[in-house]
Amino acid sequence: MNHQLSSSNSLLPDTPNTLSKEFSVSVQTELFTNLKQVKFSGQLILTNARGSKWTVYLNSGHVFYANGGIHAVKRWYRNLTVFLPEHISDIAKWETEATQPTQADKVSIDDGNRCWQYQLLCSWVQQKKITREQATKIVWSTLVESWFDATQSQQTNYELKQLPSSSKGIILLDGNRVVAEVERQRLAWQKAQVDNLNLNQAPVISQVDQMQQSTSARVFEMLSNLLDGQKTLRDLGIEMERKPLTVTCFLLPYIQSGLVELINVPDLPVPVLATFTTAIEQPLIACVDDSPLICNSMEKFLTDKGYRFTGINDPLRAFSVLLALKPDLIFLDLMMPNTNGYEVCEKLRRIAHFRNTPIVILTGNDGVVDRLKAKMVGASGFLSKNRVDAVAVTEVLNKHLRHCTLSQLKLGASSGLASSKNVA
Repeated sequence: MNHQLSSSNSLLPDTPNTLSKEFSVSVQTELFTNLKQVKFSGQLILTNARGSKWTVYLNSGHVFYANGGIHAVKRWYRNLTVFLPEHISDIAKWETEATQPTQADKVSIDDGNRCWQYQLLCSWVQQKKITREQATKIVWSTLVESWFDATQSQQTNYELKQLPSSSKGIILLDGNRVVAEVERQRLAWQKAQVDNLNLNQAPVISQVDQMQQSTSARVFEMLSNLLDGQKTLRDLGIEMERKPLTVTCFLLPYIQSGLVELINVPDLPVPVLATFTTAIEQPLIACVDDSPLICNSMEKFLTDKGYRFTGINDPLRAFSVLLALKPDLIFLDLMMPNTNGYEVCEKLRRIAHFRNTPIVILTGNDGVVDRLKAKMVGASGFLSKNRVDAVAVTEVLNKHLRHCTLSQLKLGASSGLASSKNVA
């Protein structure tokens, strides 16, 4: 256990270095009660059996934020969508402004006392861009979701890391209220017999023909649009304006019958908050393909090599997502529903930012005509879907990303600042 609480240590339950036998509600309640009594300031770090980690931030015994898990950035933007709907178009600009050297209270990813999301909220409240009430709702939702995920397994290891108390905190909440709300939600999931499902996985239709035969045309169209393999159960709850439990219960018969499966999806890229200590980012690679299989394969190859990755299965959203993320290289499927790779490539090349971005066409029909058309619309290269393996993808990266890497190194050396990418 990493904490230094002098004579107050006896008030805290033991925190072994191995997995706790049972991180029960009573243990959680006792922990927060004691942390409040000794006015603990610092981090409560939770690790589950799978190695996922969450950090709960405390000041004088009260919780004020939580971060971590597999979808920390997705969670951030979901909460902004729900609680700041009128400001969604301003978020990317606000995030950038908060990191400028001219800001008196510049946000940094390196602040151990407070994570970048909480720093942004505090900054926006102080600048009167949002209200304290809005910020509190975001903090509360973040704490509840994080605690729900972190304690889903009874085998949870926790440790304490003491830090100086901070006077900058503007939102302080009772940890035991969070525990009680999570327990209420968990009992509801258990009652509905869906507590074994993972809210951070995305449903996708795995048996298209059977689904079409077993549902009406209207239901099939709705499910096809919703279940794109990108949106998690939590994301769908936001999109459908329903509780995640309601969405999950609706999909349960399809999941149980095997028509729908739940797959893992990556988190969104972290908006890099510019500081002099931020390292140069690894290139962001995007793959636009309506096949989740292709995107999942690409993700494995690329993330194993340390690249950042985003997969886009919905071709109608591809242009707007690419415009927001501005990836360093794009793999683009040639044939997609309602559009094709030629059209998307041509539209991208009309935008100044994408004129030199490597765009590699993916196709199952590696013919001369296709290659000529791809060249005419400005594609940088061609990759057969029959060769989507680690070797072929690495060859493409080595060929097309070398100049990007050199540009990044030159930028970092000359300015001391890494380039930033913000999610709109």
